[in-house]
Amino acid sequence: MKVAVIGANGQLGTDLCEVFAERHEVVPLTHAEIEITDLEGSRQVLKEISAHLVLCTAAAHNVPKCESEPEQAFRVNGIGSLNLAKLSAELGFKLVQYSTDYVFDGTKGKPYVETDAVAPQSVYAITKYAGEQFIRNYCEQYFIIRVSGIYGKVPCRAKNHTNFVVNMIQAAASKPEVRVVTDEVLTPTPTLEIARNTLALVETDAYGIYHMTCQGEVSWYEFARTIFETLNLKTPLYPASVKDFPAVVKRPFYSVLDNANLRKLGLDFMPHWKDALVSFLKRHYAA
Repeated sequence: MKVAVIGANGQLGTDLCEVFAERHEVVPLTHAEIEITDLEGSRQVLKEISAHLVLCTAAAHNVPKCESEPEQAFRVNGIGSLNLAKLSAELGFKLVQYSTDYVFDGTKGKPYVETDAVAPQSVYAITKYAGEQFIRNYCEQYFIIRVSGIYGKVPCRAKNHTNFVVNMIQAAASKPEVRVVTDEVLTPTPTLEIARNTLALVETDAYGIYHMTCQGEVSWYEFARTIFETLNLKTPLYPASVKDFPAVVKRPFYSVLDNANLRKLGLDFMPHWKDALVSFLKRHYAA
C-alpha cells in the first residue's frame, strides 16, 4: 500500500513515517510540498502520488494562537480537512485525520466515548470539530482519530519545538522550582504508540471516529512527577491550580478518552500512560 503522510517532519508525522515504512511504501510530505488549504495544489500533489492512504497530521494547534487568529485556524483545521475529504472522494484514497480531546467540555467527569456529545470551548476545538464534520459529510473512507496530550521524540514545531516532556526537562534545568497543575486531568500519549495503533486500524475497513490514547488518567502534576522521578531531576516540583496561571483559552479540566470503538474491534493496543512514559524517557533521555 502506498501511504502519503502530510506533516511528515512533525511530532506525530515522524513516527507515522517510520512505523508505516516497516510495512508499506511511504511518501513523506512536508508543508513545503503540500498546502492543504489549497485545494487545486493538493489535488495535483495527491493525484501524482496516487496513494491508497493519506495520513494528515497538519493542523493549526497552537491553542492561544488559534484564539487570536481564528480565520487562519479555520482555514487549516476546517477548510484543509474539507479539501482532503473532497479529494478522498474524488481520488479514492482512505483518509486519516487526527483530532483532539478538546472537542469535549470536560464536565462529564468520566472518560468520554466516541458517541458522547461534543461541546468545544475554544477556537482550536471548534475548528477541529468543524474539520471532523467536513470529513464525515464529504467522504466515506475516513478514520477520524482523537488523541490527547501527545509527545514524541521530535517536539512540536508549532509550539516552538517543545512538548510537555521537553518543557519539564528545560524548566527543571533553568528554574529554582517548578509548579504544575493538579486540576487538569487527561491521558498523555506518545506519538509512537499512536502510529503503531493507527497502522493496525487502517488495515481494516472499519471507518469512523476513534479515540486513541493510553490507558488510565493522570493530572499534569502527577505526569510531571513521573518525569522528575524517572530522570532523577532534583529541582523542587510543587502542585498548582489552573487558577494560578490565568489564560484566555478555555480548556477542558477533564478530557480523558475511552478507546471504546478500538476495543470493540479488538484493536486497542495502547499501553498504560505511565508504562508508555517511562519507556519513552528511558529510550530518549536516560543516561
